[in-house]
Amino acid sequence: MEKNSSLQQKMTSIFLLIGHLIPLIPLFSAEECVICNYFVLVGEPTAITCPIITLPMLPSDYNLTWYKNGSATPVTTERYARIHQREGLLWFIPAMLEDSGLYECDVRNLNQSNTKTINLTVFQNDNGLCFNGKMKFEQKVVTTNTGKIICPDLEHFKDEDNNQPEIHWYKECKPGFLEDKRLILSEVDNAVLIYNPTVQDRGNYTCRMVYTYMGKQYNVSRTISLEVKERPPQLKPEFIYPNNNTIEVELGSHVVMECNVSSGINGLIPFWQVNDEDVDSFDSTYREQFYEEKMPHGVALSGTKFNISKVEVKDYAHKFFCHVIYGSQQFTAYIKLEYPTRNIQGYLIGGGVSLTFLVFFTLFIYKIFKIDIVLWYRDSCHPFLGKKVSDGKLYDAYILYPRNRESCLYSSDIFALKILPEVLERQCGYNLFIFGRDDLPGEAVISVADEKIRQSRRVIIVLVPEPSCYSVIENVSEKQLALYNALIQEGIKVILIELEKIQDYADMPEAIKYIKEKHGAIRWKGDFSERSHSANTRFWKKVRYHMPSRKNASSSGLHLLPKDFNSP
Repeated sequence: MEKNSSLQQKMTSIFLLIGHLIPLIPLFSAEECVICNYFVLVGEPTAITCPIITLPMLPSDYNLTWYKNGSATPVTTERYARIHQREGLLWFIPAMLEDSGLYECDVRNLNQSNTKTINLTVFQNDNGLCFNGKMKFEQKVVTTNTGKIICPDLEHFKDEDNNQPEIHWYKECKPGFLEDKRLILSEVDNAVLIYNPTVQDRGNYTCRMVYTYMGKQYNVSRTISLEVKERPPQLKPEFIYPNNNTIEVELGSHVVMECNVSSGINGLIPFWQVNDEDVDSFDSTYREQFYEEKMPHGVALSGTKFNISKVEVKDYAHKFFCHVIYGSQQFTAYIKLEYPTRNIQGYLIGGGVSLTFLVFFTLFIYKIFKIDIVLWYRDSCHPFLGKKVSDGKLYDAYILYPRNRESCLYSSDIFALKILPEVLERQCGYNLFIFGRDDLPGEAVISVADEKIRQSRRVIIVLVPEPSCYSVIENVSEKQLALYNALIQEGIKVILIELEKIQDYADMPEAIKYIKEKHGAIRWKGDFSERSHSANTRFWKKVRYHMPSRKNASSSGLHLLPKDFNSP
């Protein structure tokens, strides 16, 4: 078996070598080149083959004619001419430097014609050398295999008896290298055989022969650049797969496990075992199939497939070992089956999306129903908040409104003296101080206002569209004092209520304009009928939202309406 393997390796090496040389030998087919290249040393003869005649299915009745490129005159067929055509070949005996250039071969028959262009380069050797470093044939040999150096393109140079002339070999232009016992000159084709090539065999090899034509002798030489490729050493078996790993499989599924081993050795047979038994002996339903593949550089890939037609519960309890024996050593790797891990990524993504949606939905709902939620919280949680610490305030709100002018009396007085107390005091339980109702006759306005504002948690300012209502002497001092205490001294929250829509605040006091810009205003849209006196309307919910928290007996019956502070 080893002898056959060695023979196969040698044949493979020879085929690879020949396959590499074929593109270098100037016998080109029409498909291989558009302009085919030939080169020859000056003073030496050469024969150029027309690539067209190498094509398969070429008709036998063709006529071949050679031309110098650009010339309509065919090359002569006279044998004594230095450049002539003979037996389908274009001969240069010998070639001169001025012969470099393009030549055309024209192949015709009765039905068609075809032309191919050849580029001939006539070169000179490098100074002091027997070859030109740019005009060389390349060949390769591989270590551990017998190499062969062939002198290319000499089949046309035979003597009068049709025999190949003797070939002399040189390495780096020096003879005598064949004295190495590893190098032998073949008597069949005058090639150089190299046994056990090494990297020291690299270099430039020149083959030379003497060709006689018309009684005159000419040198014919070729230079080969030899490259020696080192073959990697034989590798010990190495598991490509498995690598002591686990795989996730569903119960009842069909599984095919492969064991792949690479090495520099042919004939290694990996095999599967479980519980120290061959898999087919352990379970008759298991199936194993061996295979082997040859890889580049002499590496062999051996493998075996292990087929479980239907995974059962018992299969999860074992490790499946793949073994390969090399000499006295055994190499092992295993695979273990596991139940698949549930993919929670989808649940996490779904949960994240749901949570995000819930947060945005909650914020959206809160934005719309913020007032109702706050009022509901006050009403629902008040019994559980315990006793509140007193802040020293006597009133929940100080009511400031226009008065003392006939044009301002009706709407503002009714709202401040009747509707506000009806809703905020009676229905909601707030304690209000309304100047003109709760002050005593003869009291100083400034002193009373200052004292009562300090004792209030809020200041409610009722606004009407008439600017004249805010220029009354009796009202100016109270208003200025209220705003000063509310905004600067005490930090009391101010609530603006518009009895009618006010288009322009230009004539309003600066403090009023500041509060309107920063906190806005609540606009009264009701009338003075009984239905406008309900604390469940949208307007009164906004007022209650800005009022301090306070328990009232009728709060449990209030309805929730979805609107915010600035909404109409």
